[in-house]
Amino acid sequence: MTARSISVSVNQGQEFRRYYGVLFTLLAFLAGCSLSPSGSRYELQQDAAPDDVFDMNKIKDLDPVYEPPSPAGNRSPYSVWGKSYTVLPSSKGYKAEGTASWYGKKFHGYHTSNGEIYDMYQLSAAHKSLPLPSYVLVTHLTNGKQVLVRVNDRGPFHDNRLIDLSYAAAARLDMLATGTAPVRIEAIDPVKWNSGINPLINQLQPPVLVQVAAMSKSESALRLGQQLEKGTGQTMKVLPSQVNGRLLYKVQLGPVESRSELQRLIHQLSEDGFVRPIIIPVP
Repeated sequence: MTARSISVSVNQGQEFRRYYGVLFTLLAFLAGCSLSPSGSRYELQQDAAPDDVFDMNKIKDLDPVYEPPSPAGNRSPYSVWGKSYTVLPSSKGYKAEGTASWYGKKFHGYHTSNGEIYDMYQLSAAHKSLPLPSYVLVTHLTNGKQVLVRVNDRGPFHDNRLIDLSYAAAARLDMLATGTAPVRIEAIDPVKWNSGINPLINQLQPPVLVQVAAMSKSESALRLGQQLEKGTGQTMKVLPSQVNGRLLYKVQLGPVESRSELQRLIHQLSEDGFVRPIIIPVP
């Protein structure tokens, strides 16, 4: 055997070992992507609520500000579990209705899709196609409660789910017990968003009516109205109305007789999760 043939044999052996070394590493990686909890990057196999009793007063409302798209999490299209998804160029005008779910302890402390750390006690959410970050107003279509969330993650990757809410956001909507809820989500413009009374409202001369929700079921609207009437001391009424070809039941409080009373009512409604009531002049 010549020196060259020995050299070739040694090189072939090295290539052989490298090839199977890479193959072994790939197989180990694929095994780690299985359902075995030992291969997951998450410490918990199943998601769960926090161990401690959750204090709703610790939820911090968002103060939306304009943010450029995140460097991470906005690649389009992208694929998950063999299915391709496209990221919208803008959240402007986005509205949708569907099923919301929530995620909590299993993902707490891990990176979201845009590189931030998921905190289940913050008002955040995951969405398949909205740009990261985006702000959306989520309305629980059964109880009428609302929460403003910041979308900084991708998911939920189930055909029947629209949005995945943080534990805190789900608590604000009172949907922890059910796990899922029918919702409407509407993207908001953080530049124009006003968490207080809109200047246009201040131009209205009381008395005014405060519309809290528009719901698809009359019994749900009536139940919500009765709860709000008891909690606020305001008279409630439920009005059927055709909106874009759909029959909705509007829950209204009032008439509210003064600006100071209106401010107190809006503040109370906000604390209860109704952050965008509509103020209507009394006919």
